[in-house]
Amino acid sequence: MEEAAKAADKQCSGCKRKLPVIAFAKDRNRGDGLQVRCRECVAEYSAAHYRRRREAMGKPVREKADVPAGHKLCRVCGENKPHSEWHRNASASDGLSTRCKACRAVQGRQGHLKRQYGITEAERDEPIASQGGVCCLCSAALPVHVDHCHETGRVRGVLCFSCHAALGQFKDRPDVMRRAATYVEGNAWKPTLVAPGVYQLPS
Repeated sequence: MEEAAKAADKQCSGCKRKLPVIAFAKDRNRGDGLQVRCRECVAEYSAAHYRRRREAMGKPVREKADVPAGHKLCRVCGENKPHSEWHRNASASDGLSTRCKACRAVQGRQGHLKRQYGITEAERDEPIASQGGVCCLCSAALPVHVDHCHETGRVRGVLCFSCHAALGQFKDRPDVMRRAATYVEGNAWKPTLVAPGVYQLPS
């Protein structure tokens, strides 16, 4: 038991303290897979290096914020949040991501809209406002899916989950959708046999 406890500790080359291995960030290039300095020493060194670099460039230095224990300041939203509101990042000096979960989610959505459709959140919200805040097909459910033409890439509107999925199932074919509408209305269109094994659909 005593040997196992010793193996769970590591001496920091900076502050010379013997600390639990969880106090060290990962480093694949090291024999034990951990950095030689503890997270606290790495953070202090990084802060000092940042200050010297900014001062050398003649740029303002961002002052260290007063953060309660067990919390971290998100530089995106400017809020102090508990560690549970952050994703883990083993290579970071404090073991946490640089942005809180909420900000990462927002930026993730923004990046998806830009990459997939070439639009911003504001541009996505414009058709939603013009649709009255509801799906432009069923006029009932909340519009949550951007719909676009797969041939031209043009954004057509913002639909609810069900209507967006329905368009996909119909493969964006207006002729099939028209026959489906007629079918639902009780006027099923039946194909006509024009030759052995050959059927013609009504126009």
